[in-house]
Amino acid sequence: MNKEEIEERKITNSSKLQFAFYWAASCGGCEIAVLDINEKILDVVAIADILFWPVAIDIKYKDVEEMEDNRIDVCFFNGSIRTSEQEHLAHLLRKKSKTMVAFGACAVNGGIPGLANLANREEIFNVSYLDNPSTANPQKTLPKTTVEVPEGTLTLPEFYDEVKSLNQVIDVDYYLPGCPPHPDMIMTAIGAIAENKLPEKGAILGPLKSVCDECKFEKTEKKIVSIKRIYELDFIEDKCLLEQGVICLGPATRGGCLAQCLEAFMPCTGCGGPAPNSIDQGASMMSALASILGLEGEEEMKEEEVEKLIEQIVDPVGTFYKYGLPTAIINRKVQE
Repeated sequence: MNKEEIEERKITNSSKLQFAFYWAASCGGCEIAVLDINEKILDVVAIADILFWPVAIDIKYKDVEEMEDNRIDVCFFNGSIRTSEQEHLAHLLRKKSKTMVAFGACAVNGGIPGLANLANREEIFNVSYLDNPSTANPQKTLPKTTVEVPEGTLTLPEFYDEVKSLNQVIDVDYYLPGCPPHPDMIMTAIGAIAENKLPEKGAILGPLKSVCDECKFEKTEKKIVSIKRIYELDFIEDKCLLEQGVICLGPATRGGCLAQCLEAFMPCTGCGGPAPNSIDQGASMMSALASILGLEGEEEMKEEEVEKLIEQIVDPVGTFYKYGLPTAIINRKVQE
């Protein structure tokens, strides 16, 4: 969106767009990403007012509840759903918004908070409040949704047993992936909104390519016989990290980030979500990894050699589903 288009919008529209931002179960990096567009924030302010942004402006939930339905043009909702409060706000903002955008990896695929699906609420509370050497809790007190005190009733949101992505709770119109989304992707999305050029509902507002397509390193389809973590390399060569034995999720991850991690010689961890035409990011990456494991010239490895290689993968779930466990085909630990 150039300055001429912004000025045209000022002239031809008597009222600005109405935006909302909300932060659910996430680290808050997506809130900062809004500011990472730097001086372009002035372009956003020129075409839009922000009605709701709890982290930045003083506004109460009741103010949103009193709004007319569809009062908000676009809501950028970041974070997964972990508590009853977050679920309530998701439904409320969906009702008050014409367009709902899942903003960032946590809202799109569940994000890092989604790895909590490897446990249940009881296990999480036990580690956090009871069986923990750094926690002094002799009364074995656990969080409650309500408690009576002399001043009245205190309340806390209910902590759910499962982490969910935004579209597992409400209807989502568009998805803007990344941890956080790259500033260029944010401005492209805002430009499409301002110019009324959004794609069909359900679209991911990102490029149809993988991180590998944006990576500067040369790929030679070299086979690897061992798997290492980046710090275990004696010397990092200026070539594909996968071919150096480091698990890099570039082949299975949607691009749009300009491969910034790889520019710093760090492997892609998959925050962009599944690559285009991929159903399950982890399964796609395991398939890609399997295709390059083995000795040059050998058609297949012996079973014990395969098992030895697999044992070198530290934390398989955290590696292949770091940002997307809640939306994976198998999306949580099977409990007895």
